[in-house]
Amino acid sequence: MSAYFATLSEALKKAGIFQPCLLLDRDRLDSNIALVKARLDPGLAVRLVDKSLACLPLLSHIGNALGTDRFMTFHPPINEAVLKAFPDADLLYGKPMPVGAARAMLSKGEVDRTRICWLIDTQERLAEYGALAAELDVDLRIAFEIDVGLHRGGFADPAALSQALKGLSAHKRLRCEGVMAYEAHAPHIPGLFGGPARALARASERATAFVACLGAGQRGILNIGGSKTALLHRGGMANEVSMGSAFVLPGDFDTPGLDGFQPAAFIATPILKVVEPMLPGPPAVSRLLRALGRFPRKGCYLYGGKWMAEPAFPRGMTTNGLLGLSSNQQFMGLPADVVARPGDYAFLRPTQSEAVLQQFGPIAVLSGGKVVDRWPVLPMM
Repeated sequence: MSAYFATLSEALKKAGIFQPCLLLDRDRLDSNIALVKARLDPGLAVRLVDKSLACLPLLSHIGNALGTDRFMTFHPPINEAVLKAFPDADLLYGKPMPVGAARAMLSKGEVDRTRICWLIDTQERLAEYGALAAELDVDLRIAFEIDVGLHRGGFADPAALSQALKGLSAHKRLRCEGVMAYEAHAPHIPGLFGGPARALARASERATAFVACLGAGQRGILNIGGSKTALLHRGGMANEVSMGSAFVLPGDFDTPGLDGFQPAAFIATPILKVVEPMLPGPPAVSRLLRALGRFPRKGCYLYGGKWMAEPAFPRGMTTNGLLGLSSNQQFMGLPADVVARPGDYAFLRPTQSEAVLQQFGPIAVLSGGKVVDRWPVLPMM
């Protein structure tokens, strides 16, 4: 592992990058894409989650490799950028948007509304979107959020969905495209309550019951899954699964459903100082805490910090609760035998890709041991 990070360090130095950056290993990314191709049920398409891969060249690279132009979107500025960049993109909102946000977006007149499918989670929101479509004199595509066990919202049972579908006839400008289900809870269900496999099967069974409520022309989007579960689905009601974070594998996605995937994104930052750490106050306090194993004998300060990430290199690098976190110069404890010098790079593995990919400006893209490109990221606001 140290040889891998040594390669990354040399690539950054040659590229002249001496500040915190997000480094993307394109070779590992391609390996993860290949695993998706090999393991995905042939009856399923992939809908790329744009918030987790908020970089147009990254979305394009993955979309081209998988032959998909489907995107799950969550944020109007990203939504608009994806629509402009991908002329054939089909967008499904992954969360219900306030009707005011939809009005503001549609009122601009620059957005191709025919390629957006809005998410409806309640009868009230259905009425709001029906009124909006009438007000703007436009046709709107919608999908219904269904609850298959996560209990985060959406229609709670097939009877509730059936009632909403009956009410749809009152809204002439709305067209139902299908349903969206999410079962992020499944990998975390303990064996005492049936375990992940049973939870996934139950979610699929519940989704099938919801789909039975739809008419023949209302089944274009039968969406289920996320990065942790998408490759576990076999058969069932779905015609597509959503995936995003799996392609770069941040730390929160180390799950059995992604065995064999490799982390492809790291935060790289220069080490500013290597020190024998000392707490403010009497030196005796620091010596006592070292003797008790509560404070490291060696440490360093990083350029930046306080990221949603866990230390990856140098070996044994850790945060320290006594000195805390800093977004300016973060202290990290080091094992006494680790060789580290000011100007070396430290690497942290993001716990999630959402938002983290957008914090550092253009992504440094590595391939063949060299930084070969810089990919701009999408706006967070």
